[in-house]
Amino acid sequence: MTNVVTFPGLGLEFELNRVAFTLFGKEIYWYGVIIACGFLLAVLFCYRWAYKFGVDREKLMDMLFFAVPACIIGARAYYVIFHPSTCFNADGSFSLYNTIAIWDGGLAIYGAIIMAVVTVAVYCKVRHQSFWDYADIGCYGVIIGQMIGRWGNFMNVEAFGGVTDLPWRMCSESIANYLWNHGYADAEVYQQVLDGTLGVHPTFFYESMWNLLGLILLILLARKGRKFSGQIFLCYVIWYGVGRTVIEGLRTDSLYFFGTALRTSQLVGILSAAAALVLLIVRARTAGPATPPLPKPGGEAVSVAVIGSEGTEPSEGAPIDSAQPEESAHLGQGDGEEKDGHDHPV
Repeated sequence: MTNVVTFPGLGLEFELNRVAFTLFGKEIYWYGVIIACGFLLAVLFCYRWAYKFGVDREKLMDMLFFAVPACIIGARAYYVIFHPSTCFNADGSFSLYNTIAIWDGGLAIYGAIIMAVVTVAVYCKVRHQSFWDYADIGCYGVIIGQMIGRWGNFMNVEAFGGVTDLPWRMCSESIANYLWNHGYADAEVYQQVLDGTLGVHPTFFYESMWNLLGLILLILLARKGRKFSGQIFLCYVIWYGVGRTVIEGLRTDSLYFFGTALRTSQLVGILSAAAALVLLIVRARTAGPATPPLPKPGGEAVSVAVIGSEGTEPSEGAPIDSAQPEESAHLGQGDGEEKDGHDHPV
């Protein structure tokens, strides 16, 4: 399970073993380890920043018990819906085992995101919380997980793009074999990929870096101060949708929309970005100020930047138990900078 991956134009070479270690005779893959690390960092970030968005930490953790399994189910369901051959044996018979075998691969991030939104919406409805505030803090966790998780694709030597001669092209024997087997390379191109003259777009890296830049921009946006609840989440949907639409066009392993020439992730990406843009404009005009933060953990007061003057009422739909004593939530004025000076980046 070892692959030698090179970047000839950069003078880099990596020997990648998909197996990280063996536990009780079971092989544990780097893909799973990296996904788990991304999840852990995402949870830590959201837990630490939850109060800034008026979200109770304990309620956020409660929500995760429902959201995590729902997201796994959604990611697998999305994949098998648009790649139904996964559900069948070689003889054409249906296989329940193949349908649920996530350990063999086959998870789609958009399926997880869709189920996350549905789960948060139901949870917030039942617990009388603000969906938009949970969505704002939750999107940080999602983009962190996406940013880190893509390196699991690198360890598996997958999620790469088409043939290119760019200096950062990626090459390996397994990539050359994939291109040949799927009709992306003839005999000449196959040999050129083997000798490093040609390679493929490292689209896993493109998406990871796009998400890193998006995370930085979302953190800066939060520091500046939310104008209304849902602003961060909608900006994330636009950012990721646009980036995924472009990057997906380079990939060689896309899911297609029910046998058409439309790439499913491109379709979902552009439609979700367009819908989020419309909602962003509408909420900017109609939504009230963002929900004030909860007291800073440890008892110290915290401030938040919102539009309006001191005493402005929280926006409709704010968590019912997020109302704070006047000294616990000072609403900023003017440029909207936070007043406590603690930004807590993770």
